Amino acid sequence: MKWETAFFEGASGTSAQLPSCDLPEVVFAGRSNVGKSSLINKLLRRKSLARVSSKPGKTATINFYRLENIRLVDLPGYGFARVSAEEKRRWAELIEGYFAQERDLRLVVLLIDARHAPSQDDRTMLNFLMEGGYPMVVVLTKIDKLKPTARRERLAAFPNELGVDAGHMLPFSAETGEGVEQLREIVEGQMVQSLPVT
Repeated sequence: MKWETAFFEGASGTSAQLPSCDLPEVVFAGRSNVGKSSLINKLLRRKSLARVSSKPGKTATINFYRLENIRLVDLPGYGFARVSAEEKRRWAELIEGYFAQERDLRLVVLLIDARHAPSQDDRTMLNFLMEGGYPMVVVLTKIDKLKPTARRERLAAFPNELGVDAGHMLPFSAETGEGVEQLREIVEGQMVQSLPVT
């Protein structure tokens, strides 16, 4: 797969604006500021295709990135408190509207910050994906920020905290590149066969 050929295709601020699905899609979900844009840029071998911001809640739309035979879908980050209730409702409608549509959804990449125990929002999203039977992989971001002992402790704790087998979790660092090739392989595998990862 020629990852570096990806381009920004468009953004949707409401479910009514969502484009029709004409390609297999890989979806990226996670809390605000978990590192979705950084991960997408690393995955695509680009520096700034997806806008990276230190300010949580920056991605307020569903952003679509197009490759030759696949579309990457970047959902708005959830769990950011400092937006209005109206804005939160719009985000919820947008995300729920996306999953309610008939789409060729091959994989959901759920990003969770490796430094912390999963939040209630993380668990809610995970339960939604598991109940819906969506093929999914949990990516533990910012793993480079942990010292070796803390890293071992967090990686040992996540399976119990999430109820997901450790074999279906991927430590990831946009800084060092850890996990990038493995994630590309997982995505490419889902293009060949639409089978659940978990």
